[in-house]
Amino acid sequence: MLVLPALPAMPAPLALLTEATGASAAPGAPRAAAPPVVVHARLDSIVQPVAAQFLREVLARADAAGAAAVVVELDTPGGLMTSMHEMTKDILAARTPVVVYVAPSGARAASAGFFLLLAADVAAMAPGTRTGAAHPVGPSGESIAGTMGQKVEQDAAAAIRSLAARNGRNATLAEQAVMTSRSFSAEEAVAAHLADLMAPSLPELLRAIDGRRVRQAGAGSGIVIHTAGAVMTEVEMTAAQRLLSALAHPELAYLLLMLGGVGLFFEITHPGTLMPGVFGAIALLLAFFGLSLLAVNYAGVALILLGVGLFVAELKAGGHGVLALSGAVSLVIGSLLLFSSPEPELRLSLEWITVVTLLTLTAVCSLLAAAWKVRRRPVRTGAEGLLHERGVARSELRPSGKVFVHGELWDATAEQPVAAGEAVEVIAVRDMTLAVRPLRLARPGQSLPPTSSMSSAAPMTPMSPLPPPPTPQ
Repeated sequence: MLVLPALPAMPAPLALLTEATGASAAPGAPRAAAPPVVVHARLDSIVQPVAAQFLREVLARADAAGAAAVVVELDTPGGLMTSMHEMTKDILAARTPVVVYVAPSGARAASAGFFLLLAADVAAMAPGTRTGAAHPVGPSGESIAGTMGQKVEQDAAAAIRSLAARNGRNATLAEQAVMTSRSFSAEEAVAAHLADLMAPSLPELLRAIDGRRVRQAGAGSGIVIHTAGAVMTEVEMTAAQRLLSALAHPELAYLLLMLGGVGLFFEITHPGTLMPGVFGAIALLLAFFGLSLLAVNYAGVALILLGVGLFVAELKAGGHGVLALSGAVSLVIGSLLLFSSPEPELRLSLEWITVVTLLTLTAVCSLLAAAWKVRRRPVRTGAEGLLHERGVARSELRPSGKVFVHGELWDATAEQPVAAGEAVEVIAVRDMTLAVRPLRLARPGQSLPPTSSMSSAAPMTPMSPLPPPPTPQ
């Protein structure tokens, strides 16, 4: 379970009344009864550990404040069964009556959300909403086969029957939503006694449930909900909870996965830049957290990582584009296979895959082109960087002496005698000694790279002009 920052303490009902009216009771005067407090929280994400932690904190705050009811406004396509079980246990254990309200119009409480709806003391739906389709599936959205599949189905069916029976709802139809993925509109759910009522808005919902008696564990015959004139207290997720909850969306998790790969590839192609590598590592860790909450096909993840590896191999091996093309194909196929959930909200759209993949390939190809360009440049450092550099002999070389090359004084040897002050060219580097030859021995028409060492050399003895090339016979 994730440990997230605690929400600030909620003011007591009397304090809420004082803030709302702006008045305080006179000393000695009879104190007016404080209006009831209703805690309202929105849960419009996938059912996952962050949502479970948020709901637990909301219920704990409502219990501590002695609220009249908790209204959880729900809109979810489903989620993890483990988190769903935690949330239903918290709802059943809450001292405050819990109202699950599927809203606004167009929202749904599908799959795991159906369990939350039936676990509530009051199940309400806005017109135009739907619920059901609660058949359990595997981590990649596939049906669970064999004995394990039967065990999971039977356990889920027993759980939904128990929840329905606890609150006097239709256990037979609730079981059909689990076993055959049956779905219900708001009207059908109310008519089938899966939901208690329909309400177009939150104020109308509070008016409709005022005076309703609900079954509550440890409360004997139940609790009567008093919501008339209630003071509404909104509870929202913290910034950290909103961030972690957003990571459970396929689009953001996929984008972070691609950005992380590009960042690490940039660090490999340009060692020492640090920031792209750090950013890429953070993005990958956040992406893996989001992927752990989604129905992910790990073959897709492997193909994406293989694509990044082929790009690196193209850079190191110089495969003339073959490895880079294979990496691009692996990246596209992996993106298409990454999410395989039966729910459209938990899958990637083809448009999103196309845009992100094209941007990723553009960035990778740009980095490859820059790396290839750098690799083709002449080496300017180390022993290789001294080859073909020009300098000046500081002493006579017969065959050893001193030369001034690249702003430094070096020991040097020459096969031909070299006079002090004569220009020389480096032809080899042996340990810390340079092998040089006088420039007068350079082949006619040979182009030698310029160097700035000549400008930093000491005053030279004037050189005699080179002899003209021999005339062809």
